[in-house]
This record gives sequence, structure tokens and C-alpha cells, in this order.
Amino acid sequence: MSQPLLIEHDDGVDRVTLNRPEHLNALDPALIDALNVYFQGLQRNRDTRVVVLKGAGKNFCAGLDLKAAMARRAGQQEPPGVTESLDSQRRIADIVMLMRRCPQPILSLVQGAAAGGGFALALASDIRIATKSARMNCAFIKLGLGGCDIGTSYFLPRLVGVSVASELILTGRFIGAERALAVGLVSEVVDEDKLDEAAEPYVEAMMTASPVGLRLSKECLNMSVDAGSLEAAIAMEDRNQVLCSRSEEFSEGIRAFLEKRKPVYIKR
Repeated sequence: MSQPLLIEHDDGVDRVTLNRPEHLNALDPALIDALNVYFQGLQRNRDTRVVVLKGAGKNFCAGLDLKAAMARRAGQQEPPGVTESLDSQRRIADIVMLMRRCPQPILSLVQGAAAGGGFALALASDIRIATKSARMNCAFIKLGLGGCDIGTSYFLPRLVGVSVASELILTGRFIGAERALAVGLVSEVVDEDKLDEAAEPYVEAMMTASPVGLRLSKECLNMSVDAGSLEAAIAMEDRNQVLCSRSEEFSEGIRAFLEKRKPVYIKR
């Protein structure tokens, strides 16, 4: 069997690929476990500074592998109890929470289908680039479930506003790449064969930032989204800037700026 998640590390960048192309990279137990293990491992990882997440083949992720889930349920004498169902549900939700907690920025490259849980993975990323074929939706409400799942009711209103979020969550309709760009859901729309190439300027820019500055910036953005006041956000910003200014990375960043060269940061 092939590995459900491929991880390629290259000089501070993890290129992570959902590797079930024959199933549209749908989330089965093995892939769910692999994603949890990977993102949990990033919490204290100082070698990885940026994560690029993509799907193998022509699709990003079609959400939960319903065929596999129904096959498992068919073999059970009774439907799973509430505790078992909640554990299973939370196992998937843990992925997006780990994505937000990890200090590394995550850049998702979305092509083809990003439905249900796949859409949630894209929403939990920091930056999204899409191909013209990208189609994203909150599929849950079309399956007899509530439309809010795996963090979508948290991420979508913050990214596109309550009105568009309500439309997508309450109808389950797809949003295409061009409209996603228009509402600010993705940063860029590119041709199918330009997706990896389009990611490189973003990766290069983030890799040029000081490692501690990049990590603290993601942390500050996370906290400021839910900050109770401007004062709370500024207090976090002040704290981070003082911490960064006391580091050796700050001195190197200033020297590199004045000398008009790329900074060289010491790995820690």
C-alpha cells in the first residue's frame, strides 16, 4: 500500500501531499491519522519553517471517504454510540486545530475538488492558491448533516464575511476559483500546470523572514482574530516586536537590509 501522506523536506520547507488520488484524496482513517501525527509533530519542530499542502492528482481533497465509512458501518451489528461517534468526529476536527496551533505558516494549493473536510483543510491554512478548476463547498448539509463542521463556521465568516459564509454553509453550493478570488478566499488563481510555480514567491518571501518573526506573526494573527479589543491586539504585537528585536536574527535582518542581500539565519 502507498503512504496516504507524502512529506518531502527541503531546506526549511515541508511539501506535504495528500496521496490518495484514486479516491480524490478523500479522508480515510489512515490519512486522518497521518495528518494528525504530522501536524502534531510540527509544534516543536524548528527545522520546518513553512508548509506547502497539496493533493496528488487532479483534486485537493473530496472530504470524508464516505464509501469507506459506510462499508465499515455495514459490518457493525449496531450503529456507533455517541461516545464513539464524538471521538471519530473530533479526530478529524483535531487536524484543523493542530494546523492553526502549529507555528509554521501553511500554504494550500487547491486544484479540482476541495469539498467538506477538504474545504476545511484549505480554510485552516494561512494562504490559499487555486487553479481555475478549483471548486470548494461545505458538503455537509447535502448529506443530512448540519452545514457547520470541522471549523467551517469559524473560518468562513472571518475570511469572506457572514453573508457569503451563510450562503455556502446553508446551501452547500460550490464556489469556483474566480469568485473565491473575488471574495478574498484565495490569494491567486493560476493555470493547472502553474500551481507549484505560483507557490514559490510566497514560500521564498516567508523563508526570507526571520524564523522567530515568522512564527510569532502567525501566533499574533491567530490571537488578533479573536482579540477582545484593539488594546489586546497591540499588546501582543508589542510583546512580539520586543522579543524579535532582542534576537540575533534581528541584527542579521538589519545588516542584510542595509547591505541589500538576503539574510542568512542560523538554524536553531
